[in-house]
Amino acid sequence: MPNSLAQSVPRSRGATNGPLVVTLRVSKYGAARGGMAKVLVVDDQKNMCRTVAMLLRGAGYEVEEATDGPTAIDLGGKGAYDVVLTDLKLGAHDGMDVLRAIKESSPMTEVIVMTAFATIESAVEAMRIGAFDYIQKPFSEQELLVKTAKAAENRRMSGTISLMASEFRDRYKFESIIGRSQAIREVLGRIVKIAPTDATVLITGESGTGKELVAKAIHANSKRAQRPFVPVNCAAITETLLESELFGHARGAFTGAVAARKGLFEEAEGGTFFFDEIAETPMSFQAKLLRAIQEGEVRRVGENKPIKVDVRIIAATNQDLLPMIQEKRFRQDLYYRLNVARFVLPPLRDRREDIPLLAEFFLDKFRRKMNLKARFGDGVLDALMQHEFPGNIRELENMVEQAVALAGDGPINRDDLPLTAPPPMSSAPGSAGKTLSDVVDVAERQAIETALREADGSRERAAELLGISPTTLWRKMTRFNITY
Repeated sequence: MPNSLAQSVPRSRGATNGPLVVTLRVSKYGAARGGMAKVLVVDDQKNMCRTVAMLLRGAGYEVEEATDGPTAIDLGGKGAYDVVLTDLKLGAHDGMDVLRAIKESSPMTEVIVMTAFATIESAVEAMRIGAFDYIQKPFSEQELLVKTAKAAENRRMSGTISLMASEFRDRYKFESIIGRSQAIREVLGRIVKIAPTDATVLITGESGTGKELVAKAIHANSKRAQRPFVPVNCAAITETLLESELFGHARGAFTGAVAARKGLFEEAEGGTFFFDEIAETPMSFQAKLLRAIQEGEVRRVGENKPIKVDVRIIAATNQDLLPMIQEKRFRQDLYYRLNVARFVLPPLRDRREDIPLLAEFFLDKFRRKMNLKARFGDGVLDALMQHEFPGNIRELENMVEQAVALAGDGPINRDDLPLTAPPPMSSAPGSAGKTLSDVVDVAERQAIETALREADGSRERAAELLGISPTTLWRKMTRFNITY
């Protein structure tokens, strides 16, 4: 078998050692990994198209061929392919057009771009649009089979995760985990592995990235799914009431405690307890929380008798806990107790390929809610792709809701979106040498100021837009010296 597929056609079936080479490679790169995956090969050079298709069939794949762009796009719209291998140069058509059409009609299909005109720019552009991988002609048979097998396996895993995401939508009847980016696939893959266990989970990520949604997904796929899921926003409860709310209190434990009361921990018996904004809890409470987690028991305020509780703990925060530990604002032992299974949710700006999917999801949601027929006009999705989204998914949702209300039954135009592009950091005086903390502070300040403008100065509404409590918003405004 020739080393380079782009240079010659493989031997016929009758040639010496021809089938043997293919058979040996099947066991390593073919059916064992790819199974009966369905593949579409697109190349306007018929010999090349036939050669690649023959090798893939020999490796156990179900293969169809197309020798021009329109045929490939038509087949892609009709067939449920796991993998598409398309040449970049297709005569009068562009392989990028095939890539775009395939990802639009079948987002889960993995596309590998083949080209003899490899440049960094074309590779980056193909990956940005959604290509799984990039292969340069002339390539070897082994490289072809390895990349195809990886793409087929990724498609198989994505399909499993996609089905799970549909189950989340059916179960909760509200916004689910939407996206096809590698970052989201990894998050969903970890949910599959972690959910059936009783491991304590720590979810970190910026405000608006969907931390509570991930916590609910973990609960829904655990053995505790039929028991309560109890969420508590620690920033929304005053320090004096926090212990009573969570652990309960005895009658007469404090002024106003006219009757004994169960705490939320007891209410969550057998289920999952979700601590949102765990970093907002005071050190004194953290010590009691640590004991509750380690011992599996709580003491009501005003009582000495411990009460056994069986709950799974999931905690979330938008802050970096390690600096807080160094500053003695968060207990190190509690951090290690919570950080058994870690989820780090990416900001929306780091998963831009998911923005169109999320935007369309929210568009459909609010069209049905408002009984309107708004639609995205030309250039709107491109404009959304360029926005930084300091408020992440929540900001995008609010943005689409506002745009649908303004557009009514007409098209949503660029002016209907409150897109504000902050100046690049390098253009600001003294921006060189800024630390990560400085950059985060700038983004946080901008998010708060934007929310206050959108809320016409209402702190309650601004806090709601940002997904934090009014108390937390007030603290941050004080810290940044923001007056409105």
